[in-house]
Amino acid sequence: MRSWFDDALATVATYWRIERTDGVAIGFVSHDRNLLFDGLLHRAAPGMVPSAIRLTAGLEADSADMAGALSHDSIRAEDLASGRFDGARVVAGVVDWETLEFEAVFAGAIGAVGSDGAGFTAELASMKSVLDREIVPRTSPTCRAQFCGPGCGLSPVRFTDEARLVEVSDERDAVRIETGVVPAFLIDGSLRWLEGADAGQVQQIESISGDWLVLDRPVGVELTKGVHAVVRQGCDHRLETCAARFGNAVNFQGEPFLPGNDLLARYPSGRA
Repeated sequence: MRSWFDDALATVATYWRIERTDGVAIGFVSHDRNLLFDGLLHRAAPGMVPSAIRLTAGLEADSADMAGALSHDSIRAEDLASGRFDGARVVAGVVDWETLEFEAVFAGAIGAVGSDGAGFTAELASMKSVLDREIVPRTSPTCRAQFCGPGCGLSPVRFTDEARLVEVSDERDAVRIETGVVPAFLIDGSLRWLEGADAGQVQQIESISGDWLVLDRPVGVELTKGVHAVVRQGCDHRLETCAARFGNAVNFQGEPFLPGNDLLARYPSGRA
């Protein structure tokens, strides 16, 4: 393994590789020209600098911050506000801008993203942060399994349908669509846009109001009538729904009949 910064003068730059959850990958390098390595063009971004990256040998999560100017079309203020970079995978490291030899020194995911004037900041959580999750699940009256995910047993294809945008509300946080799905079945589901500026974006359907789907965040201003999308039905994770609507009670991952803390803390009445 190469030892970096051994010499007084070194042809070394830092780089960042960002892989968004919608499949888009972009790279930046703190150099005065673009560099192509590891199968990705890293654009020159001398204004982007990482803070100190803290790496430990223990199990506590490593931390880092990334800050820079919104100087590229690939990182736009509206993309940050719409959540396109939330949860994106990030790899940071060093690269020799003459030989293109590189080495990653940090890997993690983007957490909270904030903007300040013409710049942005992003908190990075290292891969060790996954160790914070609970190994033994807590009991709950509702199902803990993700709908159509591991433990649920249902196929997502059965509950995924095509849709077409009909209208966007004035506040742009609700839409009307054409689809063969009963609107009530879409509550707690998701909608993924297939066309336009929002292509690849996944939004959660929080509720319905008449024939309007209320989304978790506003849609882009460029979204127009006729855009195609894919909708996934939702589930309220109750045993009654799992049994009656899906016929899947055998895979229910919850304890609906377990006594709660109110019963355990109840005082005896003294009656015979």
